[in-house]
Amino acid sequence: MHTATRTQVTEPFDLGRLRGVVGGAVKALTFGAPAADLVIRLWVANVFWASGLTKIQSVETTLLLFQYEYSVPLLPPAVAAYLSMFAELTFSALLALGLAGRFSALGLFFVNIVAVISYPALAEAGLQQHYLWGLLLLVPIFHGPGKLSLDYFVARWFRA
Repeated sequence: MHTATRTQVTEPFDLGRLRGVVGGAVKALTFGAPAADLVIRLWVANVFWASGLTKIQSVETTLLLFQYEYSVPLLPPAVAAYLSMFAELTFSALLALGLAGRFSALGLFFVNIVAVISYPALAEAGLQQHYLWGLLLLVPIFHGPGKLSLDYFVARWFRA
């Protein structure tokens, strides 16, 4: 009896294995996406919440800063100061909860732009931080607040 020997040809590139690795990585990233959305929302919300708290802790100082340091276009300094305090505290709280997530992120995005425009003495490092916050706010603006948000749970409740 003759036994045939099989020659195993090894391919230099195993496409099936690559698909498995890539597929596993995609599943892991998809599984972690809600946590990443939450981290982004909480991190950016904390930045604006802290700023709003600083402003509200000393309203007189805030009013003076808006009168002499910040030059917000189109608004009287007092109106700009109170709007800034309200927007930072309200939108950051809503963003952290993921309630009206896109709207809240858009509100903070606008506050961020006004801050950069109205304070020309902003140092380069501060400007870079504002760019980073703006980019991070684009995530909930375009993607939504994610599965770990009140928006998600409210939408599921209404669909049920």
